[in-house]
Amino acid sequence: MTLAPTRRKAAIAFILVTALLDVMSMGITIPVLPQLIETLSGSTSAAALWNGTFIALWATMQFLCSPVIGSLSDRYGRRPVILISVAGLALDYVLLALAPDLWWLALGRILAGVTSSSFTSTFAYMADITPPDQRARAYGLIGAAFSGGFVAGPLLGGMLGEISLRAPFWAAAALSAVAFLYGLLVLPESLAPDRRMAFDWRRANPFGALKLLRSHPELSSLAFVNFLLHFAHHVFSAVFVLYAGDRYDWGAWEVGALLGLVGLLDMGVQGLLVGPVVKRLGDRRTMVIGFLFGTVGIVCMGLAPTGWLMLSALFPNALWGLAMPTLQSLMTRRVSESEQGQLQGANNSVAAIAGIASPLFFGWIYSLSTGPAPDLPFIGSAFLIAAAVLGGAALLGWMAGRGEDGAAAVQA
Repeated sequence: MTLAPTRRKAAIAFILVTALLDVMSMGITIPVLPQLIETLSGSTSAAALWNGTFIALWATMQFLCSPVIGSLSDRYGRRPVILISVAGLALDYVLLALAPDLWWLALGRILAGVTSSSFTSTFAYMADITPPDQRARAYGLIGAAFSGGFVAGPLLGGMLGEISLRAPFWAAAALSAVAFLYGLLVLPESLAPDRRMAFDWRRANPFGALKLLRSHPELSSLAFVNFLLHFAHHVFSAVFVLYAGDRYDWGAWEVGALLGLVGLLDMGVQGLLVGPVVKRLGDRRTMVIGFLFGTVGIVCMGLAPTGWLMLSALFPNALWGLAMPTLQSLMTRRVSESEQGQLQGANNSVAAIAGIASPLFFGWIYSLSTGPAPDLPFIGSAFLIAAAVLGGAALLGWMAGRGEDGAAAVQA
């Protein structure tokens, strides 16, 4: 969609603020959800398994619903899909705030998986209004907005968690409601009616959507890189809060502060570095550099014997933020404008597959490395395995992106 420069800047600002509020509401719950699970389950070992199970349940819903939501946004536009999803997310946090047992939490994670699929529409929205050669920077801005939410969210969640494990969920519900109202009042539509595609269940189901990723050899290879990226990244959602508590004796406030710093660093990398680095090195090289720094950072986290060394590992790890926007940019160049929503839905399905397998795997690994007589003697084993996966993504990404220089944007 071609917009005048002033309108385009306004549209970008609208979607970034909406994304910021949406992710901030999610970030608030991060420092306390594993602790709430531990309270309801009765032990750290059981909490690791339950936390991994809940994340996998969330990812299963992402797998099933992301292609549907992406295809619906291709048919009816991005704005209504984003608004309905954000409203549903607000209701989900109310449900989690009231949860009396683990089964209620499970229901909440199912609803969260459905409503969080709106991120497919957010990325498709940005592709609608951004020329192909500027998409890496645009996706970096979305990443910076996400990171901004994770700066403020965990900090606020950590403070509220010291008062009550339930308080952050009420705050998250309020922020999601604000995001809905903001979007309702100011978020414009990005997809013109003449560029919309008829809804078809053959494309909208997750297996049909994945066919798009096989339409080009490089696209399928980049999709597998996307899988490895998300598989490695879920080591944080699956075990980080429990790991920080067990190894460094950190509570909700310390974890929230550290996650806030993670978000601040990532915001700087994606918001300020992606554009200049891509301009100098190109998408492919920038992506691989991001993967390599992420590998180093995760290795350092797994080996760090003290909290201060863990803190220092955040700095090389932050450059991992160079990888996601450049990977997204490489992939969007290989489909037409009318397929951007379908592509993002397929990408989310790939990420969801990783989100199903990875938390279960890392939760299991962590459960083997804790307790009075652990089967794995090293508590940081999960991080070292994640680093090996990310190193593999760097190698495959270098090979898969070889066609970058000659690839032209596919025209609708």
